[in-house]
Amino acid sequence: MKPFFVFIGIAFFIMACGGSDTPPTGGNSNSGKSMVSKGEKIFKTNCITCHGIDGRLKLNGAKELPLSTLTVDERIAVITNGRKLMTPFKGILTEKQIKAVAEYTMKFSDDK
Repeated sequence: MKPFFVFIGIAFFIMACGGSDTPPTGGNSNSGKSMVSKGEKIFKTNCITCHGIDGRLKLNGAKELPLSTLTVDERIAVITNGRKLMTPFKGILTEKQIKAVAEYTMKFSDDK
Protein backbone atom coordinates (compact mmCIF):
# COMPACT_ATOMS: atom_id res chain seq x y z
CA MET A 1 0.00 0.00 0.00
CA LYS A 2 2.88 2.36 0.79
CA PRO A 3 4.23 2.31 -2.81
CA PHE A 4 0.78 3.44 -3.98
CA PHE A 5 0.90 6.56 -1.79
CA VAL A 6 4.46 7.30 -2.87
CA PHE A 7 3.36 7.03 -6.49
CA ILE A 8 0.40 9.38 -5.90
CA GLY A 9 2.66 11.88 -4.12
CA ILE A 10 5.15 11.84 -6.97
CA ALA A 11 2.37 12.21 -9.54
CA PHE A 12 1.01 15.32 -7.77
CA PHE A 13 4.53 16.73 -7.47
CA ILE A 14 5.13 16.27 -11.20
CA MET A 15 1.80 17.96 -12.02
CA ALA A 16 2.76 20.89 -9.79
CA CYS A 17 6.03 21.23 -11.70
CA GLY A 18 4.20 21.84 -14.96
CA GLY A 19 5.13 24.96 -16.88
CA SER A 20 2.85 27.89 -17.38
CA ASP A 21 0.86 28.57 -20.51
CA THR A 22 0.88 32.21 -19.50
CA PRO A 23 3.34 34.25 -21.56
CA PRO A 24 5.67 36.64 -19.76
CA THR A 25 4.02 39.93 -19.02
CA GLY A 26 5.24 42.81 -21.09
CA GLY A 27 4.65 46.47 -21.54
CA ASN A 28 4.30 49.11 -18.87
CA SER A 29 0.95 48.02 -17.45
CA ASN A 30 1.60 47.46 -13.75
CA SER A 31 -1.78 48.35 -12.32
CA GLY A 32 -2.62 46.43 -9.16
CA LYS A 33 -5.85 45.00 -10.55
CA SER A 34 -4.14 43.84 -13.74
CA MET A 35 -1.32 42.14 -11.80
CA VAL A 36 -3.78 40.35 -9.50
CA SER A 37 -5.77 39.14 -12.52
CA LYS A 38 -2.61 37.77 -14.14
CA GLY A 39 -1.59 36.26 -10.82
CA GLU A 40 -4.94 34.51 -10.52
CA LYS A 41 -4.54 32.88 -13.93
CA ILE A 42 -1.00 31.74 -13.14
CA PHE A 43 -2.09 30.48 -9.68
CA LYS A 44 -4.90 28.44 -11.23
CA THR A 45 -2.44 26.94 -13.73
CA ASN A 46 0.37 26.08 -11.33
CA CYS A 47 -0.71 26.16 -7.70
CA ILE A 48 -4.21 24.75 -7.20
CA THR A 49 -2.98 21.15 -7.29
CA CYS A 50 -1.58 21.56 -3.78
CA HIS A 51 -3.12 24.80 -2.47
CA GLY A 52 -6.60 24.38 -3.95
CA ILE A 53 -8.71 27.06 -5.60
CA ASP A 54 -9.26 28.85 -2.28
CA GLY A 55 -5.75 28.33 -0.85
CA ARG A 56 -6.94 25.82 1.77
CA LEU A 57 -6.28 22.37 0.21
CA LYS A 58 -2.93 21.70 1.98
CA LEU A 59 -1.94 18.75 -0.24
CA ASN A 60 1.69 17.55 -0.03
CA GLY A 61 2.31 19.76 3.00
CA ALA A 62 1.16 22.96 1.29
CA LYS A 63 0.39 25.75 3.72
CA GLU A 64 -3.14 27.06 4.18
CA LEU A 65 -2.76 30.43 2.44
CA PRO A 66 -5.53 32.29 4.33
CA LEU A 67 -3.57 31.70 7.55
CA SER A 68 -0.25 32.91 6.13
CA THR A 69 1.35 35.98 7.66
CA LEU A 70 4.02 36.25 4.95
CA THR A 71 4.53 39.62 3.25
CA VAL A 72 4.46 39.92 -0.55
CA ASP A 73 8.27 39.91 -0.61
CA GLU A 74 8.42 36.78 1.55
CA ARG A 75 5.88 35.08 -0.71
CA ILE A 76 7.96 36.04 -3.75
CA ALA A 77 10.98 34.34 -2.12
CA VAL A 78 8.99 31.16 -1.38
CA ILE A 79 7.49 31.00 -4.88
CA THR A 80 10.89 31.67 -6.45
CA ASN A 81 12.93 29.23 -4.36
CA GLY A 82 10.30 26.74 -3.21
CA ARG A 83 9.98 25.35 0.31
CA LYS A 84 10.06 21.70 1.42
CA LEU A 85 8.09 19.82 -1.30
CA MET A 86 7.04 23.02 -3.10
CA THR A 87 8.46 23.44 -6.57
CA PRO A 88 10.81 26.42 -7.01
CA PHE A 89 9.35 28.45 -9.86
CA LYS A 90 12.56 30.33 -10.69
CA GLY A 91 13.18 29.55 -14.35
CA ILE A 92 9.59 28.37 -14.84
CA LEU A 93 7.89 31.73 -14.28
CA THR A 94 9.30 35.20 -14.87
CA GLU A 95 9.95 37.57 -11.97
CA LYS A 96 6.84 39.56 -12.97
CA GLN A 97 4.71 36.41 -13.01
CA ILE A 98 6.01 35.35 -9.59
CA LYS A 99 5.23 38.81 -8.20
CA ALA A 100 1.74 38.64 -9.71
CA VAL A 101 1.08 35.28 -8.02
CA ALA A 102 2.42 36.58 -4.70
CA GLU A 103 0.12 39.61 -4.90
CA TYR A 104 -2.84 37.41 -5.87
CA THR A 105 -2.28 35.11 -2.87
CA MET A 106 -2.57 38.11 -0.55
CA LYS A 107 -6.29 38.14 -1.39
CA PHE A 108 -6.73 34.89 0.54
CA SER A 109 -5.81 36.72 3.76
CA ASP A 110 -8.57 39.23 3.04
CA ASP A 111 -11.16 36.45 2.60
CA LYS A 112 -11.01 35.18 6.22
